[in-house]
Amino acid sequence: MSSESANATLDSTFSSAVATWYGSPTGAGSGGACGFADDVANYPYEGYIAAGNSNLFKSGKGCGSCYQVKCYQNPACSGYPIRITITDECPGACNNEPVHFDLSGKAFGYLAKPGEADTLRNAGRINIEYQRLQPLLLAFAVEYVGGDGDIGLIELLPSNARDRWLAMQQSWGATWKADIPIGTKGPYSVRITTLQSEKQLKHAV
Repeated sequence: MSSESANATLDSTFSSAVATWYGSPTGAGSGGACGFADDVANYPYEGYIAAGNSNLFKSGKGCGSCYQVKCYQNPACSGYPIRITITDECPGACNNEPVHFDLSGKAFGYLAKPGEADTLRNAGRINIEYQRLQPLLLAFAVEYVGGDGDIGLIELLPSNARDRWLAMQQSWGATWKADIPIGTKGPYSVRITTLQSEKQLKHAV
């Protein structure tokens, strides 16, 4: 079972960082070292992702972390923030700065004014501001289900919910999602009910 988080509330003030981009100019980037694979092109990421240097990737613990980023110094910058998710690691030269986001081509272009995306991408490297976001959505893919394997219902039980299970919705494929209320705390128990046998399985995540 692999999990990701998205959507968010503000966590801090903006700080300075450096941004570059990789891949095709309008590409969705890569799930890379975080194991998200091609899922980065789909909801909830939609290609708004980044590979982070060691201070963002945190040996894998930073996978799924959400940030708001905006650029302001380049004339092509819109100055408006976009939300991105850390889905990969940017090693080597990315660690020459304290904080470095290597954005997908799509995400980098969306930092620009309308019609200026290519101009901004041609800059290659820009100064940005960023702030951490706290996710309010939990999504994960369910694999290797026992029994008949047909999933009818998935529910979450937060550690502070006192047996109040939250029903999840199927997002696409094997991925299920749930809006997480503010104040909810993990770890979570997951209850899976299959269509045929209605067998229920629980996992601490």
